[in-house]
Amino acid sequence: MGFESHKLEWEEYEILEHYEHVKHATFLRHGGTSTKHFASLNLGDSVGDNREHLKANRKKVHDFLELDHIVYPTQVHGTDVALVTKDNLKKPQADALITKDPGIGLAVVHADCQAAIFYDPTHDAVGIAHAGYRGLVNGIYKNVLESMEKEFGSKPGDVLVAISASLGPECSEFKNFKEEFPEDLWSYQEKENHFNLWEIAKKILMDAGMHDQNIEITQTCTCCNEKDYFSYRREKDTGRHATYVALKQT
Repeated sequence: MGFESHKLEWEEYEILEHYEHVKHATFLRHGGTSTKHFASLNLGDSVGDNREHLKANRKKVHDFLELDHIVYPTQVHGTDVALVTKDNLKKPQADALITKDPGIGLAVVHADCQAAIFYDPTHDAVGIAHAGYRGLVNGIYKNVLESMEKEFGSKPGDVLVAISASLGPECSEFKNFKEEFPEDLWSYQEKENHFNLWEIAKKILMDAGMHDQNIEITQTCTCCNEKDYFSYRREKDTGRHATYVALKQT
């Protein structure tokens, strides 16, 4: 579902709409101060954008979200999951974060990669993950579910997940897929060398114990939609979106 306020535009997820205390959003590329190929709401800090523009963009989003603390990890296309607590707000090197402490925002930045929000309504805990094809095939989603079970007692069958717009099958070309994907995923090739990463994500989540009805995947291709989305596949020198999740303080 799309929303707009003061030129900011963002998406929220239907699977989470009944949980009003779960604040979440994926911001589109509009409403910021960045220029040229970063125009205009670049939220990534390692893409070469003007630092003052980035600072202004993040402040605008942070003020809108009304969160005192937001943790952005150092992302490395890996599978590590970091626990964030009110007593540990350091910037970890990880591609996924989890917490059950209210008032703490978890964030990942992305352009074509999937940003996945996890919510366990039974134990009131949240997680977020950045997943490109490397993260997918190497098990970052499974690692998030296992980490939530270890830290909070979450069961995969109870968890809900919402996945952002990301690279779609028309643009997901992998010429060396036999080296990049395990053989059990080769059947997700929709045309020569092009893979459906959305369906791969669903398979991986369900193999990890999640239920189909608890998975929402935005089937919008970032590469095909230049108006609203940055895309590394479309143009290497580009900005980054950010996806956020937090439990509201009561």
